[in-house]
Amino acid sequence: MKIADRLNSIEEYYFSKKLREVRGLMAEGRPVINMGIGSPDMAPSQAVLDAVTEAIVHEGAHQYQSYQGLPELRESFAGFYRNKFNVTIDPQTEVLPLMGSKEGIMHISMAFLNKGDEALIPNPGYPTYTSVTNLVEAVPRYYDLVEDNGWFPDLVALEAQDLSKVTIMWTSYPHMPTGATATVAQLEELVAFAKRNDILLVNDNPYSFVLNEHPISILRIEGAKEVALELNSLSKTFNMAGWRVGMVLGGANHIDAILKVKSNMDSGMFYGIQKGAIAALNSDDTWFQELSRVYNERRELMFKLADKLNCVYDKNAVGMFVWAKLPEGISSAEKFIDEVLYEKNIFITPGTIFGSNGEGYIRFSLCVSTDKIKEAINRF
Repeated sequence: MKIADRLNSIEEYYFSKKLREVRGLMAEGRPVINMGIGSPDMAPSQAVLDAVTEAIVHEGAHQYQSYQGLPELRESFAGFYRNKFNVTIDPQTEVLPLMGSKEGIMHISMAFLNKGDEALIPNPGYPTYTSVTNLVEAVPRYYDLVEDNGWFPDLVALEAQDLSKVTIMWTSYPHMPTGATATVAQLEELVAFAKRNDILLVNDNPYSFVLNEHPISILRIEGAKEVALELNSLSKTFNMAGWRVGMVLGGANHIDAILKVKSNMDSGMFYGIQKGAIAALNSDDTWFQELSRVYNERRELMFKLADKLNCVYDKNAVGMFVWAKLPEGISSAEKFIDEVLYEKNIFITPGTIFGSNGEGYIRFSLCVSTDKIKEAINRF
């Protein structure tokens, strides 16, 4: 049976392949320490676990759920954005629960990209933006992010190009993989750029509360809902990566378009998971304080490991990764990480999987216990 032509434009996700290789080494008995992927290794709060346990016996818990999620869940999303970002969201029309923000990337692309349309994608950036653009038969068009410009796009240079076919621009602040943040003024520039060029701006924002003292939403910018959507997720903030809970927020007309896609793709989120998400979104400040304490302790140790490798890094970057520049003379990040994997049994992500501008960089995940990071340091 011939496969669809669209699959010719994408490859299996890097971590799907590489983690299979890593698991193979571990099956051989090798003590591999996985510092590659940002999958939180800690549990959600007890309140979240209790909420799910209690919800399982509720009447109707095992039936199909609303495509728009429980009203209480949408209200909790809106309350979270009001309390944490000072953004007003209408829970009835301006937020849509998702089974993880990766699902949202596909739904948004299906809702707004026609065949042949162009999508502006950051280089470096999340690889899924490219693969989903290809899957919907649109055209990826990369814009450069470089360290010298704080990993923020040169909008003047970008606007000097022909943008007539561009429909969507993907952004991610705090930025993945570099951990760079954007100021209010920079977000204002992005919104103004999108308005001038009739582009839908989509900010992917799952790292706001990991080692970040000043979380910000692009929807805080005046008039942003006219041209911008924001994706967010409970995966990193609440240690719920495997639960697959996310959200997309924005103007009612944009949310309604995404719902037309989503309602034909799934049959709603499990009731128990929704109740757990509600409990998470209503966490008090002690949860965020403890999260920062743990990740800060790990980050300080990861800096020491990066020092062992003679790497340079930005101590002010946020999120659950350390983005580090390899020393001069190392020509290939992928070759370097393979040497570390097979010689030291440590898996680190090469920057090149995020785009050509990731060459010369590597990324360490903080989803590793302090004991494991200390062990990795000792191996050098």
